[in-house]
Amino acid sequence: MTPRTEQQPQMSVEEFEELERHAPETVRLEFIRGKVQVKRVTDGNHDQIIAWLQRLCMQHRPELWLYGERGMKVERYRKGRARPDGVLAPFGFPTGHGDWSEASGVLMTVEVTSHDSDTHQRDRVEKPDGYAAAGIPVYLLIDRDDGSVTVFTEPEDGRYRQQVNRPFGATVKLPDPVNIALDTEFLKELAD
Repeated sequence: MTPRTEQQPQMSVEEFEELERHAPETVRLEFIRGKVQVKRVTDGNHDQIIAWLQRLCMQHRPELWLYGERGMKVERYRKGRARPDGVLAPFGFPTGHGDWSEASGVLMTVEVTSHDSDTHQRDRVEKPDGYAAAGIPVYLLIDRDDGSVTVFTEPEDGRYRQQVNRPFGATVKLPDPVNIALDTEFLKELAD
């Protein structure tokens, strides 16, 4: 049997959007590389990491907001649908967008790993490619599995050309257009 890919998806984007609209609140669905993926509902430590990052972004860049779980059109030709844990964009960015926003204007997407079997493929392989293909300048991966922060930058031809990985506790520079330095010591407490 041939595996489903972007070229041969499980369903159309429109069919996925209809399915996602009717999914129960306990399930988060995404459409990456032509297949439907179930995203685990977050735990308290995950939520606290996003709250910590929202506060830091607000302190350093008050004209921006880190929107949680914002539906994004990603991948080439916007054929994918993802719900990043965070989307950093100018305040007011999603106004009038409906369920799914174009990537134009987004400065950074954020994912915090969940402790599930799909984390590696989804957060470390598929999403960086999807976000890069959509032209999102920075992708921040907070990896609770290995206690590290990875900053992906310079999207080109569907891939990020630069990738910097630092352990929790290090200071991590989020380059332009984000321009924020993160002291990640706090993340050591929330790695579980």
